[in-house]
Amino acid sequence: MAPPRVLVIPGDGIGPEITRATMHVLERVMDRYGVELEMRYAEAGDTAAEKYGEPLPRETLALAKNWADVVLKGPVGETAGIVVVGLRRELGVYANIRPARSLPGVASVAPIDLVIVRENLEDVYAGIEFSVPGAAFAVKVVTEAETRRVARIAARYARARSGRVTIVHKANVLRVADGLFRSVARKVLEEEGVEVDEMYVDAAAMEMVRNPTRFDVVLTMNQYGDILSDLAAQVAGGIGLAPSANLGDEKALFEPVHGAAWDIAGKGIANPTAMILSAAMMLRHLGYQEAALAVERAVEQALEEGYSTPDLGGSLTTMEYAKAVTEFLG
Repeated sequence: MAPPRVLVIPGDGIGPEITRATMHVLERVMDRYGVELEMRYAEAGDTAAEKYGEPLPRETLALAKNWADVVLKGPVGETAGIVVVGLRRELGVYANIRPARSLPGVASVAPIDLVIVRENLEDVYAGIEFSVPGAAFAVKVVTEAETRRVARIAARYARARSGRVTIVHKANVLRVADGLFRSVARKVLEEEGVEVDEMYVDAAAMEMVRNPTRFDVVLTMNQYGDILSDLAAQVAGGIGLAPSANLGDEKALFEPVHGAAWDIAGKGIANPTAMILSAAMMLRHLGYQEAALAVERAVEQALEEGYSTPDLGGSLTTMEYAKAVTEFLG
């Protein structure tokens, strides 16, 4: 069987630096755990726009759609909306998975260990906007089909954890759109045999700060999930630690949640943890469970032993930190 094909997109700003660090860890994992991956590199983002006149070049998109099994992408800059949304839509990755977990050696607002499962293609992020004189409108799109399949993903994650899903919505105000999401999601989750409860999104935001252990798997719509996942990441210790996966029926895209951080680009001090953990999610998705767990444990051990970059109070460079992580593999 041919090895999985991984398209690596380093991105902008600190993207190339944290990509190099992540590749250092992946190469060591491949050697130690018998992981076989075929990798190619492609460009996307602000720099690509300057070179090719478009932030998501046709060649990159063709490789992602027709060659790669999965995409591992670094952060991009001002063109993130075009690149990220474009890749998600073209690859059909309808479920955005964003775990938030307290890590040893990292100060968190409160102990947290949850997974947000976010519908990835609809809601107001469908980009249907228009204006008339004196007013502007954005259309919120919610369909039964998309809700059903993202709810099944949430059920799958719940079964691997506590068996409990909280549906987050605002159906008391948006009775039609959010009401449809709530009713369809609840029906699917109950059919899947998991425990279900609900919470309004404003209450969920407060509770996620006050008592994050209240949640295990959170299922929500696109915009709410975007906001709540950043909040959860900050509770856990910072957005520089937050990985994510975008899952579809045929393709998958893995990326850190944070942005390109142009202000520290080129200084060699960026924290690559989020991208390293995104690579671990990729390994797990590809069936390399032992290797994925080894990467996650290595990150935890490195942080617990005090190895960290300046954003976490340490003094290591990006590559020094990556090398420290590899020392704990196995």
